[in-house]
Amino acid sequence: MATSFFTAKVLPLNSTRSADKPLLGQVLLPSSFLGSSAHKLSLNNAFSLQSQRRSNAVVAVSDVVKDNKSKSKSSISNLLITKEEGLELYEDMVLGRAFEDMCAQMYYRGKMFGFVHLYNGQEAVSTGFIKLLKKEDSVVSTYRDHVHALSKGVPARQVMSELFGKTTGCCRGQGGSMHMFSKEHNVLGGFAFIGEGIPVATGAAFTSKYRREVLKEADCDHVTLAFFGDGTCNNGQFYECLNMAALWKLPIIFVVENNLWAIGMSHLRSTSDPEIWKKGPAFGMPGVHVDGMDVLKVREVAKEAVGRARRGEGPTLVECETYRFRGHSLADPDELRDPAEKNHYATRDPITALKKYMFENNLVNEAELKVIDKKIDELVEESVEFADASPVPARNQLLENVFADPRGFGIGPDGRYRCEDPKFTEGTAQV
Repeated sequence: MATSFFTAKVLPLNSTRSADKPLLGQVLLPSSFLGSSAHKLSLNNAFSLQSQRRSNAVVAVSDVVKDNKSKSKSSISNLLITKEEGLELYEDMVLGRAFEDMCAQMYYRGKMFGFVHLYNGQEAVSTGFIKLLKKEDSVVSTYRDHVHALSKGVPARQVMSELFGKTTGCCRGQGGSMHMFSKEHNVLGGFAFIGEGIPVATGAAFTSKYRREVLKEADCDHVTLAFFGDGTCNNGQFYECLNMAALWKLPIIFVVENNLWAIGMSHLRSTSDPEIWKKGPAFGMPGVHVDGMDVLKVREVAKEAVGRARRGEGPTLVECETYRFRGHSLADPDELRDPAEKNHYATRDPITALKKYMFENNLVNEAELKVIDKKIDELVEESVEFADASPVPARNQLLENVFADPRGFGIGPDGRYRCEDPKFTEGTAQV
């Protein structure tokens, strides 16, 4: 495969890239997908299929991480992270996991309403990408957005309050689980309908380019991350925005969180080619597949993708193969996925993998991680107490941020805002 943007290069299995050949200058052929189909594809068959596909494929984005299995002491120069970076990554991932576990408890206690989609298992993607960003950079999320907001710096108490529908939430209780938004932190929203956020992210990236090239704001090197899932990649907005981003060389990274299932539809059954990363080169941008259960591999790819965007070199499509440890939402009994598949991915917990790497390379000790665990537990508990004690929105807030008139349906004959009339919500016939 060749494009005007770069030439694809297939490397030998388990090869490593040299320092003068950056990762995103190549097309990386991924390992096979292990998600079982609705035909109940056995795990053994999946591994057999994987072996066949790997005959010509490069499977590791970060072979340094993959091959570093020896117990011998590593030199500092060979480490992928410093101690400080490792602790930051660990704290962010533990925060995401603990927060989502608490959300499950609060949902079943009746503190949250509607659909709540948890992020357990996918923390390496959010942490690996978002912790590399500046405050001015933008993030656009999906309905599974709590942890993206946390990684970008939105306080846990604001996210929890939003889930409780309280005025102290980041959207004053009007967004709920699927619509986290923070102007202060440049979180441009979670979007309930799949694909909705990709055009918004593309527009944000266009804003950055316009400010830099037309308004001559030389210091505007802001980038945008667009997160979405494998199910979204069959939708039209995805392709339209890939085309626009490549055409105008927009500073955006399209991050596919491929957890192998679109609600109850296996990824292997829903698309003609399950290797989503290939769609990048088709539009003239690098396409990369990465192990989304390994934060260090994700982070390595993210560094280069973000760097390309900041330098004005255009967009990147990154497919992170990951897995959610819970059902699609807390209302999903999760009976469609093969237990063997779930058990397989449970052994690849991204938090456990990071701890193992840091221990093997003598970066941290158990006591240091326990301090972080305790800190996060207290933070999450405090966020629940804060949210529970916060007030619910006043009724006259109901139609704010809904219509162009910020107060709702305008001014009535008596000169008062109609939404302030006590009879306003009794029925719509009189409005």
